Amino acid sequence: MISTMRNRMLATFITAYMVLFVTSPAFAALIPSIGSSPHTTGETLQKDINTIQRALETKMVQEKLRAYGLTSEEVAAKLPSMSPDQIHTLAGASNDVLAGGDGLGVIIAVLIIIILVIIVLKLLHHDIIIRMSSLDDYHSPDLAYLG
Repeated sequence: MISTMRNRMLATFITAYMVLFVTSPAFAALIPSIGSSPHTTGETLQKDINTIQRALETKMVQEKLRAYGLTSEEVAAKLPSMSPDQIHTLAGASNDVLAGGDGLGVIIAVLIIIILVIIVLKLLHHDIIIRMSSLDDYHSPDLAYLG
């Protein structure tokens, strides 16, 4: 009786933790100091151009440029004619592209959640039964049984 109640409380706690704390995003960023000048320096401008060039080398950006009928060389040739503010804005957007990754983190997160659900079900002494088709009955030899 107590172990069943403890398992249910554990499952409730894990579920509440996953819903309330793991799924909430956290955003943080550095803010510029008050004394910084609004004009970009040559070093900052070069960093922004390097960021844009790194983003232009990614496969996803090159595919999007091809979809619009552009090449990365055409975009790189356009950079010198842009104002420093435009370059800085483009570099900020390029940082977002570079930070995005390829979706591997999402796949890993989904797999971890699936594994945690299986562990919680095991703690509650539930069997996991996967049917191969909806026509199978529970006593069929084609039944995959995990447990």
